[in-house]
Amino acid sequence: MIEIYLFFLRWIHFLAGITWIGILYYFNFIQTPFFAETEAPIRSGAIQKLVPRALWWFRWGAMFTFLAGLLLYLDKLLRVGGAAFYDSSYGLAITIGGLMGTLMFLNVWLVIWPKQQIVIASTGQVAQGGQPLPEAAGSARRASLASRTNTLFSIPMLFLMGAASHYPSIAGQASVSKAGFWIISLAIIGAVELNCLVGTQGAAKKPLDSVSGTIWAGFILTAILYLLFMLLL
Repeated sequence: MIEIYLFFLRWIHFLAGITWIGILYYFNFIQTPFFAETEAPIRSGAIQKLVPRALWWFRWGAMFTFLAGLLLYLDKLLRVGGAAFYDSSYGLAITIGGLMGTLMFLNVWLVIWPKQQIVIASTGQVAQGGQPLPEAAGSARRASLASRTNTLFSIPMLFLMGAASHYPSIAGQASVSKAGFWIISLAIIGAVELNCLVGTQGAAKKPLDSVSGTIWAGFILTAILYLLFMLLL
């Protein structure tokens, strides 16, 4: 019975995750550049009618991905045991990858969705002849930065979740400095997330202002975390 339970959890995790990340990439790689190039009436109609539908699948895909992944993580942790789990290559890789996935989930529900609700409401108000909400522009920038941050995180997250099961030697043969690994890894990931929460997208060009910059930042973060695994674990 436990085998069936774990299989269906993993299936839900994969299915919901493909839905979530697929729509995340659609927003960043297709919709945002399209909105930047299209006329205001078309953009307004899409924000009112298309974006809410996409956000529904987006946020619930994130929810089910997170919940199924959390249950799988707890099952493995309880069966292996805390010390042995976090000493293993699997435990280290899945924990760092899962941490980024958790931040992505929180960004969806606590940043992107609330801010996009303001943008949608403001757009609808303007379409009816009213004035835009004063906080709409700032909300759009914050939602965009959080979405770009999630795109950045998705690259190393998927790398480490794949490595957990299919690259068991990623943690090396002996721990040089496990404490150093955790401190540096958490500091880097925390800095990226802090930029998502309080950073701005202004006149100064930043990597997350562009699709290519976001992708490159994701690969660079992947390389940094990979080197930390190789050098410190």
